[in-house]
Amino acid sequence: MKPTMKESFTPPLRAMVLFCAVAAMLCVANGCSNAEKEKEPVVSVQITPVQRGPISQVISAEAVVFPLEQATIAPKITSTVKQFLVQRGARVKKGQLLVVLENADLAAAAEASRGDFEQADAAYATTVGASLPQQIQKAELDAATAKSTFDAQQKVYESRKELFQEGAIPRRDLDTAEVTLAQARSQNEQAQKLLADLQRLGKEQALKSAQGSRLSAEGKMRSAEALLSYSKITSPIDGVVTERPLFEGDLAAANQPILTVMNISRLIAKAHIAQSEAAALKAGNPAQLKVPGLDEPIKGKVSLVSPALDPGSTTIEVWVEASKPDPALRPGMTVEVEMTPKTVKDALVVPTPAVYKNAEGADFVLLAGSDGHAHVKTVQVGVRNAELTQVLSGLTFGEQVITTGGYALPDNTQVKVEAPAPVEKDAGDSAGKSEKSGDPAKPSVKEKE
Repeated sequence: MKPTMKESFTPPLRAMVLFCAVAAMLCVANGCSNAEKEKEPVVSVQITPVQRGPISQVISAEAVVFPLEQATIAPKITSTVKQFLVQRGARVKKGQLLVVLENADLAAAAEASRGDFEQADAAYATTVGASLPQQIQKAELDAATAKSTFDAQQKVYESRKELFQEGAIPRRDLDTAEVTLAQARSQNEQAQKLLADLQRLGKEQALKSAQGSRLSAEGKMRSAEALLSYSKITSPIDGVVTERPLFEGDLAAANQPILTVMNISRLIAKAHIAQSEAAALKAGNPAQLKVPGLDEPIKGKVSLVSPALDPGSTTIEVWVEASKPDPALRPGMTVEVEMTPKTVKDALVVPTPAVYKNAEGADFVLLAGSDGHAHVKTVQVGVRNAELTQVLSGLTFGEQVITTGGYALPDNTQVKVEAPAPVEKDAGDSAGKSEKSGDPAKPSVKEKE
């Protein structure tokens, strides 16, 4: 007879199966084993203590060098270049003659206009000194004669009127005297009016006419002399001739540059920076210019912060003037300017890479706690530059701040502090030290031989 499945398990075997089932259930409940339990991650970081020291806010930008004074000289007339008195690179003074244009026709016109002016001036003097007084004198004589004649006829008429009343003379004689008196009265009135008009208006108008002719001639003379002066071109500033595109004999067109003079004794670097950075700058702030090829920067200062925004770039133009321009600093060069609007002498500082911003825009750092975990600490910052950041609140002197390995690190993460990597030194220094110390791992040249 075939045994059943229950009868086929012996007591020892039944116990073993039961143990395996219980062990399997415990393995599932406990995550298979403690060895397979997920371990807490450890992040390697580098730290530095919060320190005290000076810190400066530094604003850096690329800039283009310009001379503080520059004159692009162009003639006001079109003429042939007769003579250049300077070459490119020549140093010139303000008012110095630089170029002479052909001007024979202009000189002749100026001479003719000068003659016309002298003639008009003489006519004015004659009118004031001779012609006008003679006319007034003649009018005065005529007026006096007419007045005397009128008075005489008045007496004759009155005498004949008395005789006529007495019956001594006929009516005809009285009528003749009356007509003669009327004629004398009319001539007297005309003479007196002519004298008054000449004295009141004639003198004024005659002077105006003579003076107007003189002024017109003088204006033409000055215009001709100005045109002649345009043929002689002088420097408006002290400086150096940097451009001279034409040669003697070339045609110089009006309003087209023929010379450029720059005052390179004072050079400025023009930079365009963001509004937020420009708000901290003001004229007089210390600055420096870094020139490619020069080991040391050139000291300077902020000389201008534009009061208006550039509508094209939405930036603000800032000028940095070099204190003592180096010969290597030339107009047109591109340099880097560093401006220092603010300096704090005694501040709590941490490395700038150790400061982060959270989603709300607040600044925070990560501290390496004594428990071996990183802790997020919100801080308020002040002056900031590329290397250091001032901490106004949130940290104390000596606290350990994570500088490397803290980016996107969650709060309370377990960390392992590592020493910074040693600075690599050149082979010469290593070989020298190896010879001194007798390091067997680095044999000297003599040992190799």
